Parts: sequence; C-alpha cells; structure tokens
Amino acid sequence: MNDFKPVSDDVRSSQRIFKNHKKTMKFSLVSIFSCIAAILQAAGGILPGIGYLISPLATAPILLCSIFSIPFGMMSYFLTMMLLFILQPTELIVYPFTTGLLGIGIGGAFHFFGERISIVATGAILLMVGIMSLLFILGFPVLGPASPGSFSFLTTGIIFLFAFLYSWLWVEMALILYKRLKRMII
Repeated sequence: MNDFKPVSDDVRSSQRIFKNHKKTMKFSLVSIFSCIAAILQAAGGILPGIGYLISPLATAPILLCSIFSIPFGMMSYFLTMMLLFILQPTELIVYPFTTGLLGIGIGGAFHFFGERISIVATGAILLMVGIMSLLFILGFPVLGPASPGSFSFLTTGIIFLFAFLYSWLWVEMALILYKRLKRMII
C-alpha cells in the first residue's frame, strides 16, 4: 500500500537545506505562516457556517513550518496563539489543543519517523489527547452539545478513529503541499 511506504528522502534533504538559509528568511516564513494560520483559525469565529469549514485549514501553515524546522514550527504555533488573542480570543480554547497541536505533531513526526504510519499515528495520538483534554478535563464541548461530559470508551474509540483518519488525511495533504512549496522556498 502507498500509505505504508517510507516518507521520501526529499523531505529530509530539504530540511538540511532549510538550515542553511539566513535567519531573516526563516523568521519571515514563520511570521507569514503564523498570520495565515491565525486568519484561517479565526474564520471559525468570524464567519459562522463556512468559517467552520475554513478553520481546520489552519493546520497546514503550522505543519509546513514544523516540517522545515521544529523550533520554527513551535515559534509559529505560539505566534499564532498571540495573533489569535488579538483577532479572535475565543479560538484560543480550541487552537492549541486541536489544529495547532496536530500541525506541530505531524510536522515534528516528519523529523523523527520515516514511515507514514508512524507519522499518522503520532498526529492521531496528539489530536486525540487534545480533544479528550478539551472534553474531559476542561469540559469544553468541542464535539458539540451531544458529546458526553464524562469519560466513555465508546466516545474515546470514536475520537481515536476520527483522529487517525484526520491525521492520515493531513499527512497526505502535507506531502502534496510540501512538494509544491519546496520549489519556492528551497
């Protein structure tokens, strides 16, 4: 299957090339990615309806920045949170535990793992932990009012299945976006 093939050496070689760029370019990319992520994430609170379809796309800039460099990905993650504090403070509850965490997790996994299944599993576990933290620790109904307030194995299983499929989708999209973006940056 295509999904169990190792991630290409192309990603690893461009990570090494990215390290050779000047800090000015790196910081510019971090700021651009952060602005894009903040605008996409804020769309969920600003544009009811269609905004909820746009806000999950905020994962992409954080993920791509993390693929290039974990420290710069973390910078982008925190800078996006600061921008959200100004643009749409209500999104600060959801972003750090879902969209941003998934981007950091998958982007970081590209540095540590060579196989897609490991990268997908890392993203899925982090997203599941983030969603469950929002649901069961903070009591925030991230899945809507129908989600139970107390822990249940059925809910946990459904969350894991969703997180795995969603992470898988983002890994595949990240590879496509990465190949297109790499030509411009590297």
